[in-house]
Amino acid sequence: MSLLVLAMLIAAALISKEALLVHADIGTASFYNPPYIPTKCGGNSEEQFPPGNMFAAVSEGLWDNGAACGRRYRLRCISGPNRPCKQRTIDVKVVDLCPFSPCPSTIVLSRDAFAAVSHPRGRKINIEYIQ
Repeated sequence: MSLLVLAMLIAAALISKEALLVHADIGTASFYNPPYIPTKCGGNSEEQFPPGNMFAAVSEGLWDNGAACGRRYRLRCISGPNRPCKQRTIDVKVVDLCPFSPCPSTIVLSRDAFAAVSHPRGRKINIEYIQ
């Protein structure tokens, strides 16, 4: 492979990564504790939860009359009180409508999912997310 082709592939990869960030939405995330069932999407089924408990409940704005069930979102922490963000992204599966009224955030993560992107210093963080 020529050096020019390799440089073009690297440039394309960098541009596509930046394009992904440009199209992401901004919101907030908090977490909730077990018990996680029953859910609006899978009832009492344990099989609805992905490995590592990387799942979420979503606010009414993302719920889409239940069409959000099973959707996957990639998200990352971008800010919050006391510098909570870990420098990584996670993928979560929607399993429920936010269990609180009013919902405290755009996406309510399982405790494990929240811990994957944020240090335990805060209860609410600002996130960037994309379906």
